[in-house]
Amino acid sequence: MKKLSELALGKQAIITSFTNDEIYIKLMEMGCVPGELVTVELIAPLGDPISISIAGYSLSLRLDEAGSIFVEEIDN
Repeated sequence: MKKLSELALGKQAIITSFTNDEIYIKLMEMGCVPGELVTVELIAPLGDPISISIAGYSLSLRLDEAGSIFVEEIDN
């Protein structure tokens, strides 16, 4: 398993779990639920934030938020 913040540009993964209970609810409200497919769409020039595609829309996350999401990478 990897953290979402470790995925390379264009890679896809399935959300498996979270590490930070404080932002768990916030992320779930934004569509980041276990079993959901995510794709890294954009990475800012300095690496923070990143933009992901999830549940049919684009979502920007700071690296500390993305670092609290564990994913299983899919070979594409």
